[in-house]
Amino acid sequence: MTQVLATLVLPLALLTGIVVAAVLDRTVPALVAGRSLKASVVGPIAVAASLAMAQTGGTEHPDRVNWILAPILYFTLAAIGLSVVPFAPGVVAADLDAGIVLWGACESLTVVAVFLHGWSANSPLPLIGAYRYVAIGLPAMLLSMFVLIAAALPAQSLAVTDIVEAQRSVWNIVRQPAGFVLFLMLGLSLSLRGPFDYADPYDLAGGTTAEISGTTRLTWWLARLAMLVSVSAMAATVFLGGYLGPILPGFVWLVLKTGLVLVVLVGAGELFARLPPDRMMNLIWLALLPLSFLMLVAVGVELLLWG
Repeated sequence: MTQVLATLVLPLALLTGIVVAAVLDRTVPALVAGRSLKASVVGPIAVAASLAMAQTGGTEHPDRVNWILAPILYFTLAAIGLSVVPFAPGVVAADLDAGIVLWGACESLTVVAVFLHGWSANSPLPLIGAYRYVAIGLPAMLLSMFVLIAAALPAQSLAVTDIVEAQRSVWNIVRQPAGFVLFLMLGLSLSLRGPFDYADPYDLAGGTTAEISGTTRLTWWLARLAMLVSVSAMAATVFLGGYLGPILPGFVWLVLKTGLVLVVLVGAGELFARLPPDRMMNLIWLALLPLSFLMLVAVGVELLLWG
């Protein structure tokens, strides 16, 4: 019964999260720049309406099937990733013994969805954006592997519910603050924003979105917001105790923590500059990946010595 309830709540939670993320995408930059918030709150509605009514463009000889399916796949992966997040004790759409593995599979397939989006346009700039993202996204997925395994070690389980329950005494962000920061970096990469936006950057005239308009661009925009919500919910669950908290119902705590991570990710996307691809590759391979592996080793040694 609780699984059925979670399945019904899942689309509502995702759609509500998309609306909140769209508003934060306007209000947080406005706060940083000191602009009025009034237009920022109603801005997403105007953007969605204008895209829905705009004419849908195209290119010569595109791969039309993949051009249509890539945003749908991207959005679906966000929804599947969110399905392993428990909304309350026992309330989870996909209560799997290896929920973290399912999340990891969604991360990996995100690279495929973004690449197909750039490839299918049959145009130079979208293709360059797609190849850039693959080059950065694949090593970023390795970060996630080390970080999530380290987060799962205290629970001695790959089930997301068990990882939450193992944080009743201390949240993983206290045990593994570096892991939380690394996971946020991965979230920026998965949601194509800020310093990790190599798929749709301005220097490529929008990258994979350079040739799309109208409802096609609207679908891609919504898919990116959906992935941002999914990543934020997973970060809040794995590192901030998920639904755990005093007095308030568990679902409320999850919403508050997810909202906090959303604000952090949107703010980070605005505040931090994007490095050239070669420098980002060096940073990931020479600094971030060794750091994530050392963190995994440190967590393992801590558990062996002190349990």
